[in-house]
Amino acid sequence: MKKRFVTLIVTGVLVLSCAVTFAGDLPQAFIDGIRAYDAKNYSEAIEDFSQIVDSGVQNGKLFYNLANAYLKNGDTGHAVLWFERALRFMPDEPDLKFNLDYARSLVRDQAEEKENPLLRVAFFWKNLLSRTAIQWIAVVLNLVFWVLMILQLLVRKRSFKFPAAVVLIVAVIFTLTALYQFYESANVRHAVILADEVSVRSGLSADSTELFVLHSGTRVRIDKQMEQHYLIRFSEEKIGWVNISDIGVI
Repeated sequence: MKKRFVTLIVTGVLVLSCAVTFAGDLPQAFIDGIRAYDAKNYSEAIEDFSQIVDSGVQNGKLFYNLANAYLKNGDTGHAVLWFERALRFMPDEPDLKFNLDYARSLVRDQAEEKENPLLRVAFFWKNLLSRTAIQWIAVVLNLVFWVLMILQLLVRKRSFKFPAAVVLIVAVIFTLTALYQFYESANVRHAVILADEVSVRSGLSADSTELFVLHSGTRVRIDKQMEQHYLIRFSEEKIGWVNISDIGVI
């Protein structure tokens, strides 16, 4: 593992927030987790941080710390899961992205569902910018458009028409992109394979036909839930059922 792999981020702000927010033994669990990680007792650190998570605390840095502990402990599946969850809270954190990319490099299954190259080129900003950046750009462009329209009404010159039209087109594109991302985050669920090896089957029973096998850390999409099983999609051709206990929802 490269030296750039980041150890736990310990800040006074986080410790203070723990002391204010957590009840009972949770502040001590956080401190114990820090000490256990520094002492390379990663299993103990996982237990301490998980105690805080199980209490209902939602915090990106806490998830990031837990992911680091899992990664150091050799559990790629849980590491990828918690890095992905942390990314929802800290989408622009470079160290988090670096560590997530490293964890993904350890996954045996390579994603087969590729985005259309033409769409990737046409919507290049979707891959270069974070969701927050796209949302702010959409807001700013809409404001600029209306400023140009107001100036045109006040000055009564056609010189504002062309730039206003250009800004409007770009604003619509970014607004639609932001709306699609909002829809995707609200309606499309993804998950990570946690078990070392999972048989994806054609049905809900253990004796259903095995369609293919996925391994720890693989990212999949959840299409449906029935009883204690998820219908997952790894690619357009690879769809099947797995037990809920074998995956973690991001």
